[in-house]
Amino acid sequence: MHRNNKSLILNAFFAGALLAGALALPLHAEAADQPRVITVTGEASVTALPDLARISIGVSEQATSAQEALRAMSAGTAAVLARLEAAGIAATDMQTGQLSLEPQYDYSGYSGAPKMNGFVASTMIEVRVRDLALLGEVLDAVVADGANRLGGVSFDLAERRPALDAARRDAVAVARARAELFAQAAGVELGALMSLSENGGYSAPLPMFARGEMMDAASVPVAAGEVALQASVTLVYAIAD
Repeated sequence: MHRNNKSLILNAFFAGALLAGALALPLHAEAADQPRVITVTGEASVTALPDLARISIGVSEQATSAQEALRAMSAGTAAVLARLEAAGIAATDMQTGQLSLEPQYDYSGYSGAPKMNGFVASTMIEVRVRDLALLGEVLDAVVADGANRLGGVSFDLAERRPALDAARRDAVAVARARAELFAQAAGVELGALMSLSENGGYSAPLPMFARGEMMDAASVPVAAGEVALQASVTLVYAIAD
């Protein structure tokens, strides 16, 4: 009876070991089937002279009543839009937005309680200037006609595709060279390209002015500089057998 129990225990142990081995075999086989690859990234940047400016200008007016503030702001905005049109800015390159009407408070009283003394009405106009030679002139003109806020000036390309495609080609070449370097350093042969994906897009220079900054100048000098467009790609190569 004791010998039979011992045999049963041994048989159960060997059966469990065989089952564990059978379950482990597919895992080892799956790991062995995993392709050997080299994954690399490549980045490149291309600079170009801008041919487009984006400006954000605004009109802000204060009055004792909300209606008066809105009326004064509307008159100033209409004058600015008329000046922009006279400067050759197309209607499709002008867009108004960010309309606000807020109470104005006086905090100078000794009682500590603020006293409302009027309203401030404001709006912003987003403008695209396609002739950069006129940009300083346009800024001077709109300030003279009622614009008293400048939200920002930035530069861009009207058609970014050619420069961005050049950056993409350079990024792929950088990634390919990096993969060849890694393969040589590791003592393996680079195989076929398995996948290629793009990681990023383009970037433009920061605006010349911070948002909401007041502008008070008879003449506005403008330096367009260059626009930098960047591309980043990821390439996955097989390692040749």
